[in-house]
Formats: sequence, structure tokens, C-alpha cells
Amino acid sequence: MKVMGIVGWSGSGKTSLLIEVLPILKAQGLKVSTMKHAHHRFDVDNPGKDSFRHREAGASEVLVVTSSRWVLMHESREEPEPSIESLIERMTPVDLVLIEGFKTHHHAKLEIHRESEGKPLLCPDDPEIVAVASDCPLPGLKVPRLDLNDPSAIADFILIQTGFKQP
Repeated sequence: MKVMGIVGWSGSGKTSLLIEVLPILKAQGLKVSTMKHAHHRFDVDNPGKDSFRHREAGASEVLVVTSSRWVLMHESREEPEPSIESLIERMTPVDLVLIEGFKTHHHAKLEIHRESEGKPLLCPDDPEIVAVASDCPLPGLKVPRLDLNDPSAIADFILIQTGFKQP
């Protein structure tokens, strides 16, 4: 499976961009999955739910199934955070996995930068950032700059970067 990361500071619009790019990639015939790095305090389970009670009682994994989807919760407890590679191995094979977050992990990344956020660029310190999608000019940038407001061009860049389209 090919992998492309989307990174940026919190509030930069990573999720918003993914939501715009996903249907474009799907329209190209690709099967795409996503992986999102969540904040430490985030949880998909709620106190009082049976699945929560299963985990609290000591279950290593809880598989919750409905007629329309299923979710597997693996309780890490004292384990270190798993690598992207080990997580991808658990996923059903697709053409492309878009990874949101995981700034410090090693894979090709597209940085999202919004001038209004007032945050510094990540790319000067991360050689794995292959382009920056921004809503402002970035003079002296050493990687390509994409227009953050042009999801079609960003999808094309991802297709080229991952080898699904020729430049």
C-alpha cells in the first residue's frame, strides 16, 4: 500500500483538506483508507457502554459490530504507541493510505500551513515534507507550494507523488 502523510499544526485544516481530497481520489478509481493520530485524551468508547465495561474488565481487544460497520479497539495499556507500519499491516489492503498527523514518523508528508495560525513552517526541520499546501505565498520555500484552496491540484500532487499518475 502506498502512504502519504498530511501534517501541520493543530487547527491548520488537515481534516478539512482530507475531506475535500478523498472524493477526488476515489473518483480516480483508488481505494483509499485513512489513519488519524488523535490527542492522548481522545477515546472512541464511553463509560457505561458494554464495550467500555469489557475493556475495563481486562479485555485486550473489543470488536464492536453492527450491520453497517465494525470497530476493533485494542487496549494498549502499558505498551508503547505502535508504529505506523504495524498499524498499516492491520488494515485491509487498499491502494493508498492517507495519514493525518504523525508529524515525527518517517514517511512522505504534505504540510498544511495557514497564515492566520501564525505558526512556523515544519518543513525546514523535516526533510520528509515533500510540499506545503498554503493559503499564502511562501518565498524561499525549498519544496513545492500548493494552493490550499485547490483540492484538485493537491489530489493530483498526491497521485503523482505516490506513483498513481505521471507528472
